[in-house]
Amino acid sequence: MAVTYASRAGGFWLVRRFPVRGRLKVGLEAVPLAVLTALIAPTVLATGPAESLAAIVTLLLAWRLPVLAAILGGIASVVLLRAFFA
Repeated sequence: MAVTYASRAGGFWLVRRFPVRGRLKVGLEAVPLAVLTALIAPTVLATGPAESLAAIVTLLLAWRLPVLAAILGGIASVVLLRAFFA
């Protein structure tokens, strides 16, 4: 716990202490999307067709609708697609 806290606190300290510009800023802004992709992609690719299609449906819904609507649509689509493919 102490090591995790120290690494996070140290990162915040460094960002406050030194200016973040240019390529470093762009790289740090890309981290959340990269982490999310790294968490979701293996699940989408390693599961069945219902989950993979539901991920595509959720992505399309998220492109046009608010996040909550996309989540609910994704849940509904995986339930319906699992019933269809089962």
